Amino acid sequence: MAFEGLSEKLSAAFKRLRGKGRLTEADVREAMREVRLALLEADVSFKVVKEFVASVTERAVGSDVLESLTPAQQIIKIVNEELTALMGGANAKIAFASSGPTVIMLVGLQGAGKTTNGAKLAGYLKNRMNKRPLLAACDVYRPAAIEQLKVVGGQLGIPVFEMGQANPVDIAQKALSHARDRGYDTVLLDTAGRLHIDEALMDELKRIKSAVRPQEILLVVDAMTGQDAVNAASAFDEALGIDGVMLTKLDGDARGGAALSIRAATGKPIKFAGTGEKLDMIELFHPDRMASRILGMGDMLSLIEKAEQNFDEKQAAKLEEKIRKNRFTLSDYLEQMQQLKNMGDLSQIAGMMPGNLGKQMQGAQIDEKVMARTEAIILSMTPKERENPGILNASRKRRIAAGCGLEVVDVNRLLKQFEMMQQLTKQLSKGKLPKGMGGFGGGMSRMHGFGRKKRLK
Repeated sequence: MAFEGLSEKLSAAFKRLRGKGRLTEADVREAMREVRLALLEADVSFKVVKEFVASVTERAVGSDVLESLTPAQQIIKIVNEELTALMGGANAKIAFASSGPTVIMLVGLQGAGKTTNGAKLAGYLKNRMNKRPLLAACDVYRPAAIEQLKVVGGQLGIPVFEMGQANPVDIAQKALSHARDRGYDTVLLDTAGRLHIDEALMDELKRIKSAVRPQEILLVVDAMTGQDAVNAASAFDEALGIDGVMLTKLDGDARGGAALSIRAATGKPIKFAGTGEKLDMIELFHPDRMASRILGMGDMLSLIEKAEQNFDEKQAAKLEEKIRKNRFTLSDYLEQMQQLKNMGDLSQIAGMMPGNLGKQMQGAQIDEKVMARTEAIILSMTPKERENPGILNASRKRRIAAGCGLEVVDVNRLLKQFEMMQQLTKQLSKGKLPKGMGGFGGGMSRMHGFGRKKRLK
């Protein structure tokens, strides 16, 4: 999870402050030393850390904090506000053209994930903003770059404009004309990258910029490269003039230094963050929400938004009625599993949970094999059997097991889990949880095939 190490160290520093009651200036400065070390270990640039700690200290040693009845909370509030400001304050949005197609030019070094994340962004614009995006293959140097763009574009139902190994400037111009003629309102240019910044790369990007005058130039950088990502952002901005940053692989960087340094180093906002390998795992970057996650306070707004993306209101109302009348079936059980699976990686959801809730879920993952077996068993049943599992005798169980390539013991295990679920919904229909179900989340997770990731020593 992004910022995992930083979050733990900051939580430890603030925990010691809470135990002191009234604070002295020495207490504050000692805590700020720990904050400084935590930020440096998170790969935040030294200059950014120095300015951040100085700003927090100046505010924290003021009389309003030291004389407060809850000084530790006041300091956490200050750190939260300063972290938010450090990452840009408010979410920075894409600038769309007032008329004609909006051109978004994606630039960056090779390996940062331009092609995949360009497609992710196109999918976001299509599904979340009701745009009609067109992907343009302007990387004519990297082997299979065009084919990769066509594959990911096809998976998202987004068309790709390509002209093979033609001049990238011509491709960009023709793509814009094609978009105007076909009614596409957004064109995303997947440009070439290099293993390092060089004059030839920048010259080509400048020619493309001059030819199509993009509304947005987004730099795609790999969060896991830490300070190298910050250096790349500074170099691209100086040579090309970027409008914002898309940070990829944020889920894979436990330190998070790039996210905290880029805005301060370049003055350019992070606009989007890639949070996983799946093509729908892209988020608007909200500095205030990210600051809240770093401080272990969760991010309930993002969690709610994530749930709403996978939430079928009619289906939920139907399920609520069934639970109220105690008519929960195996078909309902399967639907709930599939909706939960669509929520994505549980470790990401854990990062949005406040306090101990997040820690309890940390490292959790959905066991795809268990989910697949459960789905296969239920789909091997007849509609009547799914509605009324009580009719499943030994003969029917053997038929179901043979139909899904599993054993009768697997069918029995699922039926036992479903029986537990029925007991739970029966209690819910009466407005209370059964005795001993304080670990409801854990029980649900075991039934739905969740496990814990083994941590490498």
